[in-house]
Amino acid sequence: MTKQTHLEGLTTALDSGALNQVRRLLNGLSSAEIAQVLESTPPRERDLLWEVLDSDLESDVLQRLSEDVRNDILTRMDSSEVAALTESWDVDDIADILQQLPDRVTQEILELMSLQDRHRVETVLTYDEETAGGLMNTDTLTVRPDISVDVVLRYLRRHESIPSMTDDLYVVNRDDLLIGSLPINNLLTANPSDPVYKLMNPDVVVLPAHMPDTEVANLFERNDWITAPVVDENRHLLGRITIDDVVDVIREEAEHSLLGLAGVSEDDDTFQSLRRATPRRMLWLGVNLITALAASVVIGQFQETLDKVIALAVLMPIVASMGGVAGTQTLTVVIRGMALGHVQRKNMKWLLNRELVMGVINGLFWALAVGLVAGSWFNDMTLALVIASAMVINMVAAGLAGVLLPVALKSMRIDPALAGGVALTTVTDIVGFMSFLGLATLVYG
Repeated sequence: MTKQTHLEGLTTALDSGALNQVRRLLNGLSSAEIAQVLESTPPRERDLLWEVLDSDLESDVLQRLSEDVRNDILTRMDSSEVAALTESWDVDDIADILQQLPDRVTQEILELMSLQDRHRVETVLTYDEETAGGLMNTDTLTVRPDISVDVVLRYLRRHESIPSMTDDLYVVNRDDLLIGSLPINNLLTANPSDPVYKLMNPDVVVLPAHMPDTEVANLFERNDWITAPVVDENRHLLGRITIDDVVDVIREEAEHSLLGLAGVSEDDDTFQSLRRATPRRMLWLGVNLITALAASVVIGQFQETLDKVIALAVLMPIVASMGGVAGTQTLTVVIRGMALGHVQRKNMKWLLNRELVMGVINGLFWALAVGLVAGSWFNDMTLALVIASAMVINMVAAGLAGVLLPVALKSMRIDPALAGGVALTTVTDIVGFMSFLGLATLVYG
């Protein structure tokens, strides 16, 4: 049976209520496939699927679910169930879960852990989840610089297993200060009597615990790292970050930038309940209504002109729409550049100049096209000149706003990906209507 046939059979069995067949087909899938099925299923059917899922698969499936779906399942469990399911997870993954749960539940889960595990999780929880400290795992292997390779190898053999994606051992002194890294390939090919300090890399690049996760992702991308150590302000080793967690950051940042422009969270469950989905959408619809009212107020100031020249009402949306599209193009590029760390104070002038010139070029080109259409349509070349001039003004303003708005919002600690689109629409609508109707009022009186 192919994977597609298997999934189709599961859907058919679920629709018909054949629970035994649902159980057999669901538990025959991999954990990643089960997670995808759960995320692709409405809430009522999802609850049924979770009930028939084998208990030994629950932990792995839960780890692969999106945040919103996972939290929905976890909030209906008691603390002992959550603790049991997350017992084998990496410390950073457990911390991510606990940060989403109520404080009372988090405390109960921590109390159910062993003293060592609790200390590790609490260390991660002291840092914001969007920093290197919140992203790190504390499962590091450390060695002293003065011991021999033979001693290190005997130390490793005492472990039942070593942490996944271990490419380096970290060399620390007696105060747990990081002084270097020991690559595994150096360890395996060295003379057993060689001391660690002769083989280690003393110039290891470290990540401060409070470094934003987007900067961490940029460093991993540029340097092709598999892991990197995290230290506090005194260079004490706290843990390490692995590439799998960085991939999650890159994916989430991409989704955030895309969905944020529509005021939608990247963690939103596609099939979340009406009760939860409606307030989230309603907030941004309300903000958009306020901006639309502001644009309407501008239009209202030119009511007499609109009454004289009806064609203005027909052509008015063109000016605002073209400005909105031009501004969104710039806004998207700038937000992406900010996420990658490319946009900085030193290159802002260059970006502004480029968008100014681009706005003039695109404005003139499309103003000519729209002006010719409007002139022939209404047989009024004065109107053609008005809409052409307004379009140039709005497209230049849109380009400048697309650069300046994200920077201004970020300086005010407002997420540009979420608020940028709404703010830009307000600017392009108001400038577009003001320039078009204002020029028309001057010309037509």
